[in-house]
Formats: sequence, structure tokens, C-alpha cells
Amino acid sequence: MEALLGIDLGTTGVKAAIFAAVDGRPLASAFVDYPLFHPRPGWAEQNPADWWQATLKAIRSCLEQGARVGVQPSAVRGIGLSGQMHGIVLLDEAAQVIRPCIIWADQRSEPQCRWMTGQVGAARLIELVSNPALPGFSAPKILWVREHEPELFARVRTVLLPKDYIRYRLTGRMAMEISDAAGTCLLNVAEGNWSSAVLEAIGLDPALLPPVVPADAVAGTITEEVAALTGLLAGTPVAGGGADNACGAVGNGVVRPGLALVSIGTSGVVLAHAEAPHVDRSGPTPRIHTFNHAVPRAWYLMGVTQGAGLSLRWVRDYLGLPERALERWTDLDAYELLTREAEGAPPGCAGLLFLPYLQGERTPHLDAYARGGWIGLTAAHDRRHLIRAVLEGVAFSLKDCFTIITAQGLQLEQVRATGGGAKSPLWRQIIADILGVELAVTNASEGPAFGAALLAGVAAGLYPSVEAACEATVRVVENTAPRPELVTLYARFYEQYRALYPALRTVFHALAGLS
Repeated sequence: MEALLGIDLGTTGVKAAIFAAVDGRPLASAFVDYPLFHPRPGWAEQNPADWWQATLKAIRSCLEQGARVGVQPSAVRGIGLSGQMHGIVLLDEAAQVIRPCIIWADQRSEPQCRWMTGQVGAARLIELVSNPALPGFSAPKILWVREHEPELFARVRTVLLPKDYIRYRLTGRMAMEISDAAGTCLLNVAEGNWSSAVLEAIGLDPALLPPVVPADAVAGTITEEVAALTGLLAGTPVAGGGADNACGAVGNGVVRPGLALVSIGTSGVVLAHAEAPHVDRSGPTPRIHTFNHAVPRAWYLMGVTQGAGLSLRWVRDYLGLPERALERWTDLDAYELLTREAEGAPPGCAGLLFLPYLQGERTPHLDAYARGGWIGLTAAHDRRHLIRAVLEGVAFSLKDCFTIITAQGLQLEQVRATGGGAKSPLWRQIIADILGVELAVTNASEGPAFGAALLAGVAAGLYPSVEAACEATVRVVENTAPRPELVTLYARFYEQYRALYPALRTVFHALAGLS
């Protein structure tokens, strides 16, 4: 049996999974978590050493499981990596990590965004890299370190993105894969190379950036050292891989025009395949991202809400679970317990709305200082309403993204749902009702790790193209249709949801100044 290994470096942990190349069947999987640190409000950091140790452990666990079903390391024909975007791993001359990684969710670099925009010019920046400078992106984070930690920055010789750092540790070769590089705000997205004009304008040495490599090509091979640490065979090819959302799209077959993806992970994403690098021109600043796809010579448009699954995780961690639920549903995990409880509240939550801006917000507000909260709370509301309002609030934020993307003129035939949140029938139904579209679920149960594995299959020569890999392995297994009466109901609530941010923006910024 020919098999493929996909590794997805997420925000909460790393997942490794082995798949049968012939049909994409999952044969083994392992998840290992690691901590996320918030040194100050709006800051978010992780230690690359934690990623690396978790990756080694997940690979070993996967191979042990695989051996029990007859899959030996020699059967693994290729390895692909997916990962959280935008984080910066800073390496010194000895290729040692200098400081914790400032990850995608970090919002500290708003002043650097303004400075970068002023140096390049707002319109010129969009022309060169197809996206505005945002705190979530890599370039402003690099500039923050240069400004606030100059002695440390003087030691930096290479900047890598999270999954590209893990690939370096696996192979000994430094590179930045194109779909991930697109999120740095330093890549010419239309042409697929580093923008010398932007680098010159902000005074950043291009030598800090490694070569850009394709997602579906071999970017290195497993070293002898890693083989000894994991059980993989030395020389096994490792593909460029892809950004988490690009790999999620590949794993769900969103690799041709007409298809879109709704993903609910820590963040929430609406993504649509595009054959050209469209840029949102509906306002002075694009409110959705235009990035290179993991599919060669293709792009995708993407809207992002920062706090999707993150909001429900906050509820889990800080509101907890009711004792009666634990007594009744001891065999269910925490998130299913929460969504079961939310089923007891009516659609619209009796007038309770939730803003999921726990880490600022990207689409459509591009505001690092946006804040979350429940609005409309009365003494008649209880935990059920609070939880359901979170599910609905995230869905409303996804509708913000969906509305802008569909306004770009893309003709969408089907929207596919993925991510941990999409596993909840209730949350899936709420999203279908709020978006007013049918959601299709595929057999890609392992998320971006599956897409990463398919890219490895192309790199290893098992499939002739990414499209052919998806054709051979991806199947729609379930559909969730919107309910017309609730489409109408939620449309009214959505209008009130949209009115909240403009009404509260001044308060949000004042509160941010006091924190």
C-alpha cells in the first residue's frame, strides 16, 4: 500500500495523519497540543521548540498506529505540511530560534502597519502585494521586532513561517512555500516572487527571506537525524505544502472555479477559488485577502474572522460546563456538550447577539482594537442563550466575509464546510441558515493535514496534478440545506449585528487605550 503523511501545524496543536494514496482513506492520526501565550492583551506567542517536539511525537504515534494496520514507514511515499499563517520564526546565524514566534492572532503591530503603509503608499502597496498591511500579517510583526527589540533583531539572519520552520527541521533546507508567503505582505501575489519595491521601501534586507517554492513540488527530504528520531525513512520526499487554508481547500477539493469553502477552526474563513488575482475594490482598502493557492497558477479570495472556534473555546475555558450536562453526557467532549446545551435556545436567542472580536477583527473591519461581547443581555437569558449566541455571532461574521466575496463577481456553484466547528450539526445548520446556502461536507475528516498529504502525493509523482489528486480522493458525503423561514429570520438579526460595530467602534478604541 502506498501512503502519504500530512502534518498540520495548528494554533492549538499539531496533527499528523497517514492516508492511503489510492483513495484518501485515513489510516492513522495523532494530535499533540502545545501552549499559546498571551504576555499582554492582544499579544499571542508560541515557542517553536514546542511545535517541534509535538511534531516528532505526533509522527511517531502515527507510525506506530500505521504499523498496527500493516503500513510500514517504507510505504510513506511523501510528506506534506500545512500550517498556521503569518507567524514569524526568527533564526540567527546558527539557525537557532531567537525569540518566541509572534503568531497570526497577535495584534500589537498596528503602528507598524500604519508606518509601512505610509512608506510604500496605500494604493502602491495593494498594487505590489494585493493586500493591505494588517497586524495579523508577517511584515508588520518583523517591523515591530526591529523597532522594539533592536539588539535581538540585529542577530536575525533568516525569517521563516511556522510550517516552513518545521519543514526546515525535517529536511535541513530553508524555503518559504508560495501560499504561505502570500500572507507576509512582502510577496508579489500576482507574480509569485518577493517584492523588491516593498522590501526597499521599508528597509528590509531581502537576504532575510528564503527562496519561494511551489506547494506541490519536493522541497527537501527527511534527514538521517530525523529518521532516527521519528522512524521515517531517510530520503523520503517532503513537499512545499501549504498554508492551512490553502491545504484545507485542497483537502476539500476546492481547486477549481465555482467552489468555495467555509472553515471553522480557531479562526473562521470563507475562501473561494479564483483563476486570477482579484482584489476587492469595494472600498478604499481591500477587506478580503487575495492569496496564491496551493494549486499552481491559481489564487483564492478569503475573508477571515479572528475569533471563530476561539470564541467557543473561551466559553469552554472560562464559563465551563454545567454539572447536570457532565452527569448526563459523560461520553461527549466539551464542545459537543456546549452545542447540545445551545440547542435549548431558540434561533435569534431572544434578541441576544454576540460579537466574536476577541482578537480584534479582520473582515470586514480591519480593526485590531475591535472588542467582543454579548449585546442585548436580559435577566431572561441563561447559559443556553449565551452559547447559541456565540454560534450565531460567528456565523454572522462569516456572512460578512461571504457577502464581500460574492460581490467580486465569482460564480459559486457549491460551498463546502470544514474545520472542527463544522463537525457540529447545529453550528453547520446555523451557518447554512445565516448564509442562505447549502453546505456540503466532504470525506476530508482530517482537515488541512489531508490537503498537505495530497500535495505530497503530487510532489512524489503519485498524482499528475493537484486537481487529479482531489478527483481521486475527495467526495461529498453530506449536505445541510438552509431552512427558508430561518433564512428570513436571521436576515433581520444580521442587520442588527451589522449595526453594532459602527455604533461601538469609538468605545472599543477608547477601551483599548485604557488596557
